[in-house]
Amino acid sequence: MTAQPEHVLVVGAGLGGLRTVEQLRAAGYQGRISLAGAEVHPPYDRPPLSKQLLTGDWTAERVVLRTEDGLDELGVRTHLGLRAVALRPGEVELSDGASLYADAIVVATGLVARTLPGQPAQVHTLRTLDDALALRTDLEKAASALVVGAGFIGAEVASAARGRGVDVTVLEAAAAPAERALGAEVAAVAARLFAEAGVDLRTGVSITGFTDPGEAGVAVELAGGEQVRGDLGVVGIGGRPDLDWLADTGVDTTAGLPCTATGRVEGLDGVWAVGDVASWTDREGRRHRHEHWTSAGDQAAVVARDILGAELPPPAVPYFWSDQFGLKIQLIGRPELADSVVPLHGSGFDGGPVRGTVAGYLAGDRLVAVAGFGAARFIARYRPLVAEGADRAALEHTRAALS
Repeated sequence: MTAQPEHVLVVGAGLGGLRTVEQLRAAGYQGRISLAGAEVHPPYDRPPLSKQLLTGDWTAERVVLRTEDGLDELGVRTHLGLRAVALRPGEVELSDGASLYADAIVVATGLVARTLPGQPAQVHTLRTLDDALALRTDLEKAASALVVGAGFIGAEVASAARGRGVDVTVLEAAAAPAERALGAEVAAVAARLFAEAGVDLRTGVSITGFTDPGEAGVAVELAGGEQVRGDLGVVGIGGRPDLDWLADTGVDTTAGLPCTATGRVEGLDGVWAVGDVASWTDREGRRHRHEHWTSAGDQAAVVARDILGAELPPPAVPYFWSDQFGLKIQLIGRPELADSVVPLHGSGFDGGPVRGTVAGYLAGDRLVAVAGFGAARFIARYRPLVAEGADRAALEHTRAALS
């Protein structure tokens, strides 16, 4: 085992940062740990922001992962409400002018919500707890909502709005919702959920800009001149890694922080990265950035042990879920590696019910991902096959056994 650091500094107090702290302690680390975060809130869970919190089923307190007292129990010194503004060897400068010094630094600053050019201040984005609370307040007063972006966040906002009886229009530049994440064939199945919930989903559209909505609300103009408006507007077009504060390090952060297979940032000694900002190298030497809840925790376990020189955990399978219109969409693996999609269960691809539909993603003859709509029992059975990169014969054997 290598010599352990005296002080570990984690920059970013979201899920990835918190899990890194917890994993360090779980691995037996007795040294100093500091946790710095741009928000004043203690670490909280982000998936419920567009789900249970937005629908009103949960209070804000319920999304907290660890209170200040809970962090004290871990022996962590917190610096909340302070954004990192610069990184130098062994040093992070915060927005109050103070600097923190550490032997090991973990970057876990997450994403910043993307916006559209000329986006008015009253148009919502959804990334933080404060964003979610503000949007929930406005949803309670709205009769109609205009959502730009039909990815998972846009879909979940539309679902929450429909649950409140709000009329919803969703504008999407791609041919189908969440096409980048699910692929064209599976995304076409997901599109049916919008229609069945009474959402006006418009795909393949281009927005030329925001226009005057009149007395209140939000309005946009589409290519061709049509105007679309709502009592409130939400832009859900993804996020960009929050890495501007690393501009002077000389590291190219365009696609996230380039990392080894254990999260060490290439070009920065003594620095690791986890979560949405981290572009890790996989077993085939490719880099990939996972914007998934489970990936942040999986990476934290690896980084904590790499920092301490301890035995690494086994490789994990990426996993993601989204709750939309009363149905859970689950995705395991890496569908972007696939060159073909095969239906495994259900009849959603043939116009039958979406619920129970499962699809497999293949790269050649190797299974690289599985997606399911309201089909949790199937997803659990396919996870080992995705982990081992099962061939078509093994996939067909499992499919037949489950049918």
